[in-house]
Amino acid sequence: MAQTSANQPAAAQNLTISRGAALYIGAILGPGLLLLPGLAAAEAGPASILAWLALLILSGLFAGVFSALGRHIPSAGGVMGYVTAGLGPRAGRATGWMFLAGVVGGAPIVCLIGATYVTDLTGGGQLARAAVAAGLLLTVIGLAAGGLRASTAAQLALVSLLTVVVVVAAAGSAPAARAGNWAPFAPHGWLSVGSAAATLMFSFVGWEAVAPLTTRFAEPSRQLPRAVAIALAVTTALYLGLAVATISVLGPEAATDVPLAALLSHAIGTAGPYAAAVAAIVLTIGAVNAYISGAAAIAGQLAPAVPGSRRPAPMLWLLAAIAAAGLLLITAYGLRIVAAAELVAVPTALFLTVYLGAMVAAARLLRGPARLAALPGALAVVVMLGFCGWALAIPAAVALAAARRPRAIAGGRPRAVAGRPARAIADRRPRAAARRERGSARPACTARCPGAPHERRLMASR
Repeated sequence: MAQTSANQPAAAQNLTISRGAALYIGAILGPGLLLLPGLAAAEAGPASILAWLALLILSGLFAGVFSALGRHIPSAGGVMGYVTAGLGPRAGRATGWMFLAGVVGGAPIVCLIGATYVTDLTGGGQLARAAVAAGLLLTVIGLAAGGLRASTAAQLALVSLLTVVVVVAAAGSAPAARAGNWAPFAPHGWLSVGSAAATLMFSFVGWEAVAPLTTRFAEPSRQLPRAVAIALAVTTALYLGLAVATISVLGPEAATDVPLAALLSHAIGTAGPYAAAVAAIVLTIGAVNAYISGAAAIAGQLAPAVPGSRRPAPMLWLLAAIAAAGLLLITAYGLRIVAAAELVAVPTALFLTVYLGAMVAAARLLRGPARLAALPGALAVVVMLGFCGWALAIPAAVALAAARRPRAIAGGRPRAVAGRPARAIADRRPRAAARRERGSARPACTARCPGAPHERRLMASR
């Protein structure tokens, strides 16, 4: 998973085909490639290549649907706006919270990926790996709290670094490939391909982040299909190249947490693990910072800052949530309470649910080929959700919690919420705010007929 900001500066209008393709590629590629090929191989063996192929086809459907949504609803501001437009504000709010929860749960996983490559080089068990991951997470949170934000140029530089590392690893290790490593093809049965696809989905999240960029093309009808085609071709080549190399070169040893380090060892010798560790650290810091930058925008929509309020700004409570949840998950991993695959299952289930809402909303909003792409996309997401198992409880809990949240009070006027009278809500506002409202209140303009006898006598005397 990679994340790019859809809110680009106003001056940066009229994307070219090449830069648009680069932004689309940057939205898909992420540090998950450093871990997920090994996890998929552990779950399905060589048959995991089928999961890669299926998800690449599904990625093409996602690209078409989100591009159409970006053209159809250019002011929606992302996947939360698309679901709101198609399914209503309650579904949109639940989608926003699930996306935010996915980012909160995904950040510690990325830190664990970087820490795994470091401890593979320096030595140390799972507890040492968790300690390094906690240090990386706190470092990134400290940088974000200090105001560091990932720019588009920085994100593209990180994607370029990841691309170079993958190409060197896959191409350089090719002489060590063995055809015998593809047998047996499905050692864990054919259903394991579905489990591998659900795990790999974590690397295919990102098309929703750049959907608003469709309005920045001077000629969207001509430029957008070419940019999407280039992005799909590049991501397909990188993903398939890495997946094939992982199985062909590593064989039974493909089920490892550091597949890229193993491939680089074949490609450039003893310097391979060092190069992989450096790349992992840089990608971890950059990617988590990008996740935080993107999640801050959604947090601002869900809980906007109120001037003069004592409530913390969205960025502060977001960083606190990432720190608390991240340290908890990393500690559980270090104590061997949960495994890496179980950690990946949580944000994967959340993002799959988000994509399901987006596909269903697109089927209601769009027409023509985009609608036809949304229907099989939604069906494929439902199938993958069926392989998430216990992790489905997480998006269900988030959706229920979001549905129980009271709606925002428009114009500052109290309304009855969840059976509570409006007076009870108004009484909970600060007294100073209530006095300001009473002082600025205007008399009603509606006229009322005199009803009581003294009112009729007063009107007659006038």
